[in-house]
Amino acid sequence: MSVVTFLGLSMIVMKFGGTSVEDASSIERVTEIIRARLFLKPVIVVSAMGKTTRKLLRAATASAAGDSRTCASLVIDLKARHKSEARRLCQNGREIFTRIDEYFGELGKLLEGLAILGDVPPRGLDKILSYGELISSAIVADALAARDIHAHLVDARELIKTNDCYGAAAPIFDITNHNIWTKVAPVLDRGEVPVIQGFIGSTRSGATTTLGFEGSDYSAAIVGAALEASDIQIWKDVSGLMTADPAMFAGARTVKLCSYAEAAELSYFGAKVLHPKAIYPAAQKNIPVHIYNSKRPEATGTAISAEVPACVNLIKSIAYKRPIKVLHAHAGQDQGGAGDLAPTDLIQSLLGACARQGVWPLITASSASSVVFAVDADSLGEERERDLLQQVSRFGHARVEADKAVISLVGRELYRDTCVAGRVFRAIEDLRPGIILHGTSPIVMNLVLAESQVANVIARLHEVFFEQIDPTIFE
Repeated sequence: MSVVTFLGLSMIVMKFGGTSVEDASSIERVTEIIRARLFLKPVIVVSAMGKTTRKLLRAATASAAGDSRTCASLVIDLKARHKSEARRLCQNGREIFTRIDEYFGELGKLLEGLAILGDVPPRGLDKILSYGELISSAIVADALAARDIHAHLVDARELIKTNDCYGAAAPIFDITNHNIWTKVAPVLDRGEVPVIQGFIGSTRSGATTTLGFEGSDYSAAIVGAALEASDIQIWKDVSGLMTADPAMFAGARTVKLCSYAEAAELSYFGAKVLHPKAIYPAAQKNIPVHIYNSKRPEATGTAISAEVPACVNLIKSIAYKRPIKVLHAHAGQDQGGAGDLAPTDLIQSLLGACARQGVWPLITASSASSVVFAVDADSLGEERERDLLQQVSRFGHARVEADKAVISLVGRELYRDTCVAGRVFRAIEDLRPGIILHGTSPIVMNLVLAESQVANVIARLHEVFFEQIDPTIFE
């Protein structure tokens, strides 16, 4: 039996990011956005108030390091901020302030435990970080109720069950889908608005987990797919996907229509508008995803779906990821090694060495005797880099280049122009890019170059590929 049959009508999921709920005026705006869509039976997924998660992380780190003054200052500031914004929204309600006090009391005890432990275990950190979403969702639910919108707060930890990979937990979908169905659908059927925390879940035994940084988009997609929503709306402080990061290139245009595959590649290669995992649950159920601007709700935004019209432009957007490190490996050894390896064996050996260090390549290129991996620099710190090079030395030579970036051209029309690599090279040939590479996906072309060249290269490529735009696709 489908959700549509059960409820008698379709429903939507609306996720509001940290900047959309960063203060009372922002939450006030969100309540009106929700009010205008009550006839669509919305389920609300909420992030922590802007910058709260980072402050909680800093507080945990400071406490474990014995810096009680910094930790206390951060917690006092967070509590005062949340109470102040709640007071502006819920002037006549006492329950929300009691709840905030309780949450900060629990948080204080957890932070004291870290000071005794002298460390921040992943399980403990997930519990601490969860309070950002727990508090913001309670405030949003109370604000809705104060404005005669019948909201019902639902604990995401009772819905989304995950493995125990703290910090980047993976949902156990059969249990999760059942929980969402049985606990959220009845709330909708009563005519109420469910409000759920993004980013967090729990293990089978009840330990709090998080889905990875900025994971609230993923939460919304999980909920939407489980309920077979008619639409998943991601509300942020930008008007959808852009032809380039507007912070990097001021002339970027809004992408009105985008396929699931294009959106997945863009998020993987650095577009910050959508969590990389958020596309897959929606694509599996063929549910459209819309990205809207909570500060400009009238803006067109971006619609992501399975089928979009053919585009006159070869690409939809230019993404980038930095800082990147580039690992160059060659088969064979100078002293006492295991001899030369075939290219496939070299790749396999190198992947194994990277996996043991918890490092995964963004892109890979190979020749008859060498392999090049581009990896996220944050995942390959000095200690891991040293250990990785030592492991590679058992079967080959390796060196690492730092301060690099990957720029990615993404568009399903790329295949139409067999000379596209030449056009890219002519635009930036004086900058001597390191690698221009078609990836395993036919809709992506990657460039590896110096980190300092990113803005210049994006501007040049934007001029080449968006000199004229298809008005059906871009705005």
